[in-house]
Amino acid sequence: QVQLVESGGGLVQAGGSLRLSCAASGRTFSTYAMGWFRQAPGKEREFVTAISWSGGSTYYADSVKGRFTISRDNAKNTVYLQMNRLKPEDTAVYYCAAFLPRRGTAYSGDYYKTRDKYDYWGQGTQVTVSS
Repeated sequence: QVQLVESGGGLVQAGGSLRLSCAASGRTFSTYAMGWFRQAPGKEREFVTAISWSGGSTYYADSVKGRFTISRDNAKNTVYLQMNRLKPEDTAVYYCAAFLPRRGTAYSGDYYKTRDKYDYWGQGTQVTVSS
């Protein structure tokens, strides 16, 4: 199992930047695929970005492509979300999530983007972008 704790959220003006962190417990963090999702008030939780266990593959929602970057440091058991050129519509609670890929199985980008495939979730961190 893995426990996830997000940090780095806050209030920022449109056009600004924030970096979110997700710290994971456990010795097997490097074997987990990681994702970020977000949920705005009154809306469904939606996919933002994901990264494979090795960091070799990344996936982004069209709405954040070119502005957000996901990365991971397996030595520190941490995944990051660098958010640049933030917009008011990026305002949401951001959640870190993880799933354990099966050895030898190749997963499609659509799999990574599917909320129900993730087994572990953090508590979320609020990001508010003012106009």
